[in-house]
Amino acid sequence: MNKKISITLDEDVYDGLYRTIGKGKISQFIEDLIRPYVLDTTLDAGYKSMAADQVRESEAMEWVNALAGDMENEAR
Repeated sequence: MNKKISITLDEDVYDGLYRTIGKGKISQFIEDLIRPYVLDTTLDAGYKSMAADQVRESEAMEWVNALAGDMENEAR
């Protein structure tokens, strides 16, 4: 869902945006520009990349299973 906000810009800045980005594209340009600063998507992308790495996931599963096996015989 999109939300509408009002911002105030210097007239020269607005004119530059209008010339450079074009009418009807300024909102998307600003959103794309500020998104990395307000939404931390890099962590999500990193986790997705790691999960897609089958070799790494296989090694991680072996490690977890070995650790669980080591804990099996520990006194409580």
